[in-house]
Amino acid sequence: MRILMACAAFPPNLPGGAQTSSLMLARMLQSQGADITVVNVGDVAGVEDVQGLRVHRIKSPNIYWDYLKRRPNWKKPIWHLLENGNPFAFSAMRRQIRTVRPDLLLTVSIENINVASWAAAKLAGLPVAHTSFNSFLMCWNSVMQRDSENCSRQCSSCRTTSLGKKFFTRYVDGVIGESQDVLNRHMAEGYFPNAVMKRIPAVLPRLHAEAGRRFPAGRPFRVGFLGLHSHFKGIAHLADAAQMMADMPDVEFHIAGEGAERDNFGEEVRRRFPAASTRFYGWVKADDYLREIDVLVYPSIGREAFGRASIEAFAHAVPVISTSIGGVAENITDGVNGYHVPPGDAGAIREAILRMALAPATYERLSAGALAAAHGYLPDTLGREFSSFLETVRARSERRLQRKTEVHPA
Repeated sequence: MRILMACAAFPPNLPGGAQTSSLMLARMLQSQGADITVVNVGDVAGVEDVQGLRVHRIKSPNIYWDYLKRRPNWKKPIWHLLENGNPFAFSAMRRQIRTVRPDLLLTVSIENINVASWAAAKLAGLPVAHTSFNSFLMCWNSVMQRDSENCSRQCSSCRTTSLGKKFFTRYVDGVIGESQDVLNRHMAEGYFPNAVMKRIPAVLPRLHAEAGRRFPAGRPFRVGFLGLHSHFKGIAHLADAAQMMADMPDVEFHIAGEGAERDNFGEEVRRRFPAASTRFYGWVKADDYLREIDVLVYPSIGREAFGRASIEAFAHAVPVISTSIGGVAENITDGVNGYHVPPGDAGAIREAILRMALAPATYERLSAGALAAAHGYLPDTLGREFSSFLETVRARSERRLQRKTEVHPA
C-alpha cells in the first residue's frame, strides 16, 4: 500500500514524544511493506531523507508552525481560526496527493497539517485514517483544562472554537488512538461519526535491557522526569515532592527536557527543586538518559493521550510512577511495573518514590515487571495490527464508494 503520511511533528522538528512516535510509526509500516511518503511542515520547503524515509517538507500553510515559540498575541486567534479549515492547507495537500498518488492518507495528529487535508483526500477519492495524539480537535490548547482543572467534557468556548475541526472529522474513515481514553473522549463529543476506531499503542523499536535491574549500590537512587516543563505535565508537583526529600542524601532528581519558549514556567519550576540534589539535562536522547535513572515519574495533571516516555522507560527496565488519569495510566499496572498516584498530590509522589528507594526487593520486582510490559509494544505485533487496520479502512471506504456509485450511477 502506498501511504501518504502527514505528520504534525516529525524529526528533527519539535522536541518531545510526538515526533518520535511519528518516526517509529513510519518505520514500522515501512517494515510491513508499505511505501511511505511523509509530509511535514517546516521553515523551508524541500525533500529530505530521514533514516531511509522520504520526507516532503512544506512551508506552513498557517501564519506560523512552531507553536512552542513565543508569538504576538494577535497571531494566536488567527492561527486557531485557520486550524478549523485552512484553504491553503487544502491546496497544499491536493498538490501532495497529485505528486505521490497514494492509496491512503494517514494523518498523525493534525496541527498545522490541518483538518482540510481530509477534505482534499476525499475529493481525490482516497480513504482517510487518522492517529490521535491529543485533544487538539476538541480544545484550543489541546489539554482539556480550564483554570488548572481538568474538563470532564468539552466546554462551550472550546465547542464554539472547534466547530470547523469537528465538521471535517466526517471525512475520516478510521481513527487510531494510542489510548482508549483519547478515543472515548472524541466519541463522547460526536467526533468522527463515519469512522471505525481502534486502540493501538505506540511502538518501541527494541528492548534495551535483557533483564530487570538490580537495586543501585554505592550511589543515590535516581528519580527521573523526561518531557516538556509545563503546568500540564505536572512537573511542579514533582518539584514539591523533591523538596519534601531535600534532607535525604540517598535520593537524587535527574530532570530532562525544558520549558516552552512562549512562557517562563520552565524557569520558575527549576527553582522549586532542591539545588543540592537535582541535576538538569535539557533535551536529551531518551535512550542515553534512561540508562542513567532508576525510576521515571510521569506526574501529569492533565489527561495524556499516551505518554511515550513511559514505554521507553519500560524498554530499559525502568519502572514508572504516573498519575492515575488519561492514557499514560493505561500503560502502568499499579504494583506490577510502577505505581499510580492521584494527580496534583506531591505527598503521594514522595511516598511512591520511597516505596522503591527504601525497598530494594520491591524495586527489583517492579523493574522486572517494566521489562515484561515492554514486550507488548514491539514492532512485529503492532505493525501487523496497524497494517491490518489500514487495510480494513481502505476496504471499508471502497465499499462505501461502491454503494454510492450503485445508487447514483454515472
